[in-house]
Amino acid sequence: MSIAENSIFAGFFLRLWCVLAGAWSGSNLGRALDRMGRAVVRWVQGSALCQFVWREGRLVKSWPDSLVRTLFTLVLNLPCALARWLYRAGKRIWDGSIAFRLVSAVGGASFLFLGLFLLVMLVAPHSMWNNLYGLMGAVGLTILFVLGSAARPRLRLEAGLLGPYMVFYLMCIGGAFVTSLSSRLSLRFFLFHATAFLLVLLVVSSVQKVEQLRLVIALAVCGITVAALYGCYQSYVGVEVVASQQDMTLNYGMPGRVYSFFDNPNNFAELLVMLIPLDFALFLGAKGWRGRLWSAAALIPCVAAIGFTYSRSGWIGLALAVMVFIALENWRLIPVMAVAGVCAIPFLPETIYNRILTIGNMKDSSTSYRFAIYDASATLMKDYWYRGVGLGTDVMQRTFRAYPAMFDGSFPIHTHNNYLQMWGETGILGLISYLAVLLHGLKSGVKAYYQTMDRQVRHILAAALGAFCGILVIGVAEYTWFYPRNMFIYWFLFGVIMTCVKLSRNSRRA
Repeated sequence: MSIAENSIFAGFFLRLWCVLAGAWSGSNLGRALDRMGRAVVRWVQGSALCQFVWREGRLVKSWPDSLVRTLFTLVLNLPCALARWLYRAGKRIWDGSIAFRLVSAVGGASFLFLGLFLLVMLVAPHSMWNNLYGLMGAVGLTILFVLGSAARPRLRLEAGLLGPYMVFYLMCIGGAFVTSLSSRLSLRFFLFHATAFLLVLLVVSSVQKVEQLRLVIALAVCGITVAALYGCYQSYVGVEVVASQQDMTLNYGMPGRVYSFFDNPNNFAELLVMLIPLDFALFLGAKGWRGRLWSAAALIPCVAAIGFTYSRSGWIGLALAVMVFIALENWRLIPVMAVAGVCAIPFLPETIYNRILTIGNMKDSSTSYRFAIYDASATLMKDYWYRGVGLGTDVMQRTFRAYPAMFDGSFPIHTHNNYLQMWGETGILGLISYLAVLLHGLKSGVKAYYQTMDRQVRHILAAALGAFCGILVIGVAEYTWFYPRNMFIYWFLFGVIMTCVKLSRNSRRA
């Protein structure tokens, strides 16, 4: 018997949960909601809208055999082809070289070094982090992957798995850089997009088994847990209250908002929203009590830290992420969790409870200021809606200065909205391609979830889809890519979804 099974504390709550679950399933309300839920599912599945959304479009159907996909994959794999040619040309020499065999072995485990890179990126203090490190890490890992593919013919950059819309999105990013009002100011942000794409490509290509994906996720969760522990320490010792981050009147008595290693509490909260659900997946997929214990231990400081950020959008995003996760894993638990969430409100700390009450309050200075930014953005978009101003907040900020200032005499730094920002930077075609990539990824993930029989893949998919929905909702009120480390984790999360889609397809073929 394991320690967890013999624990009086754990045993009490396990028995309590069994009693409550049994009482719920046997109650009239539980049976009524269960019948209602099955009726809704049948209606949705039979609706014309569901059939339209669920079907594969012509572009997606023709993608596997298309010339564009072939060229896209071929161009990206030229370095791998060159490495394999060099290996075959001097096979005897390379096989006899200890240095080459070491590099080849390391390259074959590039997924491990990807996880370590994410861990280091998440624990690096803001004062020590340079966004150039992100590019250097992504390029270095790609070179490592290419070297590892020399002696492994099956190891290749699987760009085709990302779907047809990714090609159009990348073309729009490149076009926005070339046609920018200032290519010099846009260069830095173009490199951020290149880094994000390489991270997506590395996750999808380097991971071949679900155990490898779990290891990458575990290392990322380890990094955010260290950051969360430091955030909890900041809450304990106290941090300075920044008036620009909270309304001092409506939030009277609220302590300073923790930010850990990430300069801003909203940045920290967004990272927690993207990675906390993945810890759920690790917990459910753990094969022994030690794995569950470590996952549960990591969850505690992460949940506490997101509370101490006092990020309202972060709380909403995490709540949605959990709801999507539960809806996929067992939708019958949604009413139970909703009731439990409402019942937990009176037990929240007073400062968090008061912060929740300010959600949607137009008297809150940060909320009203956002709408002033939206008004200024609408004025700018009248002139640039079709082509955009170019990549990056630097170009956007300079362009804003050609228009009237806001009510306080200042100019926006960005639009405070992911979708509006992408529209303003890349134009209407860039926005459409960006939304198409997101919707294709979500749709592919949901379909893979219901088609795969591998429980571990299902757990990771449910968590990643929930986390992605959470960060997409946050993007309505925040520009989540303003901090590049958040942008990198955003696309890593997208890569996790597409990797699960690949693993699901591979298991069905096998």
